[in-house]
Amino acid sequence: MKKSLTLAGIALIFLTALPSYQQSIQVVLGRKINNLAYQPGETLKYRIHYGAINAGVVSMLVSPNPTIINGKTTYNLRVEGETVKSFDWAYKVRDKFESWVDQESQAPLRYAKTVRENDYFHQDVAIYDHDNRKLRNKQGELTIPQYTQDIASAIYYLRNLDYTNATPGKQFPVDVYIDNKVYSLPITYKGKEVIKTDIGKIRCIKIKPKLVVDRVFKHADALTVWVSDDANHIPVRIEGQIYVGSIKVDITQHTGLKNAFSSKVL
Repeated sequence: MKKSLTLAGIALIFLTALPSYQQSIQVVLGRKINNLAYQPGETLKYRIHYGAINAGVVSMLVSPNPTIINGKTTYNLRVEGETVKSFDWAYKVRDKFESWVDQESQAPLRYAKTVRENDYFHQDVAIYDHDNRKLRNKQGELTIPQYTQDIASAIYYLRNLDYTNATPGKQFPVDVYIDNKVYSLPITYKGKEVIKTDIGKIRCIKIKPKLVVDRVFKHADALTVWVSDDANHIPVRIEGQIYVGSIKVDITQHTGLKNAFSSKVL
């Protein structure tokens, strides 16, 4: 696999990294999860620093309009990223990850990926059958754990979990589909911190995800993530070591939040 500063890697950071809302999730056939963390129309924007260089931007969007798939109402979720023009000479990236998530179960029904990185181009489309624990893509059919997530959907799914009674070292499991494979990527709760960002001081939950080492990162524990300690549970900052240096991803803008951004320190 490619070992580079890719937006696929940045998206992988987000998907393996986000925390949770105050409710327990039971994995059963026909599950129902009350989404209390995000809503249609939400937009989050970030800047990517590669060492000291401002290298790129990422946006995470929830479409304001629902999509009906097989009679189910879905959220259309998009994670998009690109390098800034001043960095294109070094490594040009234009990536998009999109998922259509059932509003009742918070499970993805469809997934689409388009990755353009220098002269590299790759697309993937997946159709989920959670009842039968199958996934169909251009390679054929893949057996998956029930309610497997993907790069885009996992970010939002994990915003509806529960860290309320977590103690440092507690792990939370999640299965994620990436490029015709499913990975078990548990998240380890590390505690809470107040950090200073471009949009002010924010009370955060601090976590460390298990990483897919052969994609971007040197070590399985090479990443630290901070998310807002409020009902929205939005990712605020990510820091990590990759094969070609270090990265830092910081939030720069948020609109359309479902709940008050109460983790901001006045």
